[in-house]
Amino acid sequence: MTSPSDLPNAPFDMSEDTPANRSENPTLGDVIATRLSRRDLMRGALAVSVITSTVGPLAIAAAPRASASPKAGFDFPEVNAGSDAMHHVAQGYDADVLIRWGDAVLAEAPAFDPAKPSGAAQDKQFGYNNDFIGFIPIDGRSDRGLLVVNHEYTNDELMYFGLVGWTRKGKVAGLTDEQIRASMAAHGGSVIEIERADGKWRAVPGSKFARRITASTPMEITGPAAGHDLMKTGADPSGTKVLGMLNNCAGGVTPWGTWLTCEENFNFYFAGEVAEEASPLADAYARYGVPEDYYPWDRLNARFNIAREPNECHRFGWVVEIDPFDPTSVPKKRTALGRFKHEGAGNIVNADGRFVVYQGDDQRFDYVYKFVSAGKVDVTNKAANSDLLDSGTLYVARFDADGRGEWLPLVAGHPKLSDFADQGAILIHARLAADALGATKMDRPEDIEANAKSGKVYVMLTNNSKRKAKDVNAANPRAENRFGHIIEITPDRGDHAATGFSWDFLVKCGDPAVAEVGATFNAATSKDGWFGMPDNCVIDADGRLWVATDGNNAAVTGRTDGLFAMETEGPLRGTSRLFFRCPSGAELCGPCFTPDLETLFVAVQHPGESEDEKSPATAEDPTTRWPDFKDGMPPRPSIVAITRKGGGKIGV
Repeated sequence: MTSPSDLPNAPFDMSEDTPANRSENPTLGDVIATRLSRRDLMRGALAVSVITSTVGPLAIAAAPRASASPKAGFDFPEVNAGSDAMHHVAQGYDADVLIRWGDAVLAEAPAFDPAKPSGAAQDKQFGYNNDFIGFIPIDGRSDRGLLVVNHEYTNDELMYFGLVGWTRKGKVAGLTDEQIRASMAAHGGSVIEIERADGKWRAVPGSKFARRITASTPMEITGPAAGHDLMKTGADPSGTKVLGMLNNCAGGVTPWGTWLTCEENFNFYFAGEVAEEASPLADAYARYGVPEDYYPWDRLNARFNIAREPNECHRFGWVVEIDPFDPTSVPKKRTALGRFKHEGAGNIVNADGRFVVYQGDDQRFDYVYKFVSAGKVDVTNKAANSDLLDSGTLYVARFDADGRGEWLPLVAGHPKLSDFADQGAILIHARLAADALGATKMDRPEDIEANAKSGKVYVMLTNNSKRKAKDVNAANPRAENRFGHIIEITPDRGDHAATGFSWDFLVKCGDPAVAEVGATFNAATSKDGWFGMPDNCVIDADGRLWVATDGNNAAVTGRTDGLFAMETEGPLRGTSRLFFRCPSGAELCGPCFTPDLETLFVAVQHPGESEDEKSPATAEDPTTRWPDFKDGMPPRPSIVAITRKGGGKIGV
């Protein structure tokens, strides 16, 4: 998700960027500094510190071998980095808009009319700010399947006319009740059936699979926290049923064909005040940033006010499992996977058959987690996996200075978790439990994906400008880490259920030409290929890593966000190439391939946002009117289908 507080003169500080972790646990910066200082002193790295601060150790190591022209994993004409109102894709490819905010999902959906916001209409139309995308084949086909899409949040000022001067926090009174209803309906997710015919993709009209899921869709709470006292409300004394899902960012698709969608910044939606001395939940509220009150939903429904419903916020911040092939199925919030600001559910079937889900908690100084199921995946029987995610062990990562690490179990009975009444309380307050275990504070962990071919796991760390100068040393010049980095984890013995692992950098991000940034892209990376703020990622069927970015803009980097192909093996390791570039103000999300690698879907989120506080963007005056470019039509988040002219695999 966009990170305004990393931009110069940011208009407000979004809560994912406001650290809520007050523990004394070591930060990743502390670990990196210790590790690199020990390793590099032994290697005599201080003697070449000036060189390494300019181009980075990976670039130096790769430069002699790169001159021998090793075979690259990617082959396409690189896009020029920059910023304008259009999207751009590598030469030889088509990038066609498949579906836009407001387009019909259900057959009875009315035509999109931005001048007349309607909650009833939006319930049937494609939602706003499409983030995660998953393609689930029908009958094993790559030319027909279900597209499952998260709708993370709404930029009301870009959606609705008449909000000139409005900001998300502090002027919410300007929204009408109907605009609020439409905003609530624009959250959640969409299921659409799509097909490719004559080389072009389209949504199948009137599909029996089509579905909208919103902030008001009935859902079931399952797993160890279901029915817990902290989950009970006046409307649901059982603590097992909840309406809707909020701020669904990244996600995943399971081998049995279900959709895992992850609730991230759920604190945005809660208002109200509870006196700290009067509330036993005060510390827990503060650790999760509740209340944040970016959206005035409590005006329409008291459940979004913690003074009136103190437990409602505990019912958000989960991974939700949905069966996209059954539009009547009830989505399930799987509490065994823990409650935090979820970014992604990268998963893999372990060698012993257990299911492993890697997860990031997207806030500065928060943690990396994984869940290991108790049971095994049955690939021959979908129904046998229906409750697989309700039983297992949640772990949080500790990264050690010697390049080793350990997964620490968040389980009742652990001596460091004696303050928690039971397993349900540990999962509901997973952040507090992870604090107690001594997990490593990270620089905004976002998407995490496991490579089924190599066994490696890649962690996207978007940025952390709050890192203090005291963490800096000659080997780690990354104070005010505005550009992020990517860490590679190797599970012990290739066992994703193991508690031990080793780790290293894949790349530290930013402009390699600026010495003080300390970027470590391979020297073979062009001036267009470097990036900052890694966010979503995907590993394709050939085991290649693609990285989407969030936070690049003309004011900071001279370029928009986009999708980059990243080499992870051999002499070109750490080399990146720009494949797709977003229109101005937009973030690139949810890269997803068809199984045959002949189509790549990407989500373009919040096009038209402003990069300058002094001239905020509105529906009347956005930075682009992509993709329609029509007067009276606001910019519209959309899914783009990318194919190769004449057919064939993407990027080869």
